[in-house]
Order: sequence, then C-alpha cells, then structure tokens
Amino acid sequence: MTSSAPSPARIRIGSAPDSWGVWFPDDPRQVPWERFLDEVAEAGYEWIELGPYGYLPIDPARLADETARRGLSVSAGTVFTGLHHGPDVWDRTWEHVAGIAALTRATGGEHLVVIPSFWRDDRTGAVLEDRTLTPAQWRDLTEQTERLGHEVRERFGLRIVVHPHADTHIDTEENVSRFLDATDPGLVSLCLDTGHYAYCGGDSVKLIETYGERIGYLHLKQVDPAVLAEVVADGVPFGPAVARGVMCEPPGGVPALEPVLAAARALGTDLFAIVEQDMYPCPPDKPLPIARRTREYLRGCGPARPTA
Repeated sequence: MTSSAPSPARIRIGSAPDSWGVWFPDDPRQVPWERFLDEVAEAGYEWIELGPYGYLPIDPARLADETARRGLSVSAGTVFTGLHHGPDVWDRTWEHVAGIAALTRATGGEHLVVIPSFWRDDRTGAVLEDRTLTPAQWRDLTEQTERLGHEVRERFGLRIVVHPHADTHIDTEENVSRFLDATDPGLVSLCLDTGHYAYCGGDSVKLIETYGERIGYLHLKQVDPAVLAEVVADGVPFGPAVARGVMCEPPGGVPALEPVLAAARALGTDLFAIVEQDMYPCPPDKPLPIARRTREYLRGCGPARPTA
C-alpha cells in the first residue's frame, strides 16, 4: 500500500563564489575558478551559484563538464538591475540578463537571483542617487520587475528571486514589505539573504512567517553585531564594511540560523539555501576551512537539519 502523504520539503544546501571572496569576473585578489570548484566540492557542497558572470566558464558545455566531474550542480545565476529607472533601461537590462539566464538554464539552474542597483558606490561610498525612491520610481521598480519575471519565465523557464541587499532601495523591513505588497506573487519571489536583512535591521524568521508564499530562495549568512554597530555609526558603505568583517562565520553572529531553517522547513516547499559569507578581499587559504566548518554546522541544525 502506497502512502498518499506528500514527501517532506527539502532544504538543499549549497555555496557560492562569494564565500571564496569572489565579487568580480576577474580580479587578481580572487582565487582561480578551478580552485573554487575544487574546494567547494571538497568542503562537502553539491550545489553552487554561478557568481559574477564570466568568473566561471561561460561556455555551457565546458561549465557542465567542470561541475559534473566534481559532483556539483548549479542552483542559480545572478543578475544586477536598476529597474527603478523605468522602461528606458529595459533594453540594456535585458542584454545583461539574457546571457546569464541562458547559461543558468543550460547548466540546469532554475533560479535567477536579481540584485537591485546600489544607491551609493559599494567601495568608495560616493552617493550615486537618493537612497529613497519617489512614488514614480517605486512604480517603475515593481512594474519592471514583474516584466522581468514574466520574460525570464517565458523565454528561459527560470524563476526570478529578488535579493534585498544593503545599500540598495530594497533593504529594510519597510521597503521589502512595500516591494512584496506591490508585486505579483506569480511573477516575483524573494531571495531572503539572512545576513543582508539583519544588516538592514530585519528579522528573517518574521519575514518567513509573514510572507512565506513569497520566499523562493535563501542565502545563509550572519552579521557580526559589534562590527555592524561600528559601520552603521560611521556611515561605512557595504564594501568597506565587508572588508572590516561585518559578515562573519556561523554560528558567531546574527541571525541564529537554526530558527531560520526551522521556519523555512515549516513552509512545506523545497528551497535552496546557499551559504554566502561575503569576504572580499580575503587570503586564498581562508575560505576552505570556513566552508568546511559551516557545512558541518549546518548539518547539525537540529530539527531543521538540511538535506544535500
């Protein structure tokens, strides 16, 4: 006799180039892509994101071969957008998105992580535009994001997951809620990054419990509260804040990841949870030991114990 009970939801743990200090397609301070792939597999992960476009090979056949022989699969690609600027930026946005979406699809990924543009330069702190959107800009942001969700789904079969991020217009609890309330759940889901949301004062568990149907993807990271207090007090932009160590190795920061994973499992849906400890720049030998320890820590997160 077969059971009619649904299979339990899975939380599939992975990692990303970000956890190896990779922020750019090419930078002499970053580890070579071959080393990243070797070490992420050695650390016990089976899923990866593509990271900045051009860091990993962009030829689908080569990338598929390089990941498969290491036992790795792709969960998502990442794109950067400035959709609050309205229809005028659509063509160049789509040119950026289409190549990454094609590579993601060709290598088996199902998600596209969408990061909004920064209102200040993430390295110099130069103010690029007002940190508060006008009502018209909010309307452009939500309408163009829905358009992006529709086009990505129709042309590539991928689901977009918008990533609230420090120093962008989708950051705080208020702005995340406003964005979600104004967008179509059928077109736009959320990539909840626990570190960025805590950086901006948000409660990840509360967000999951309030907007559970919108949570389509997770990034797992933690913030060092002491360093965060310093960077907020000093008005430090995100890049230099990372260099100060604001994103720290679990379980040494906030939020606690056990209740986040428990709340995510309670949703009853399959989710990716990708470890993303911002560490740019970092010594080349630093990431692997942290990645190993983090994987073991996540294996033991109580009743919310993730599956590979």
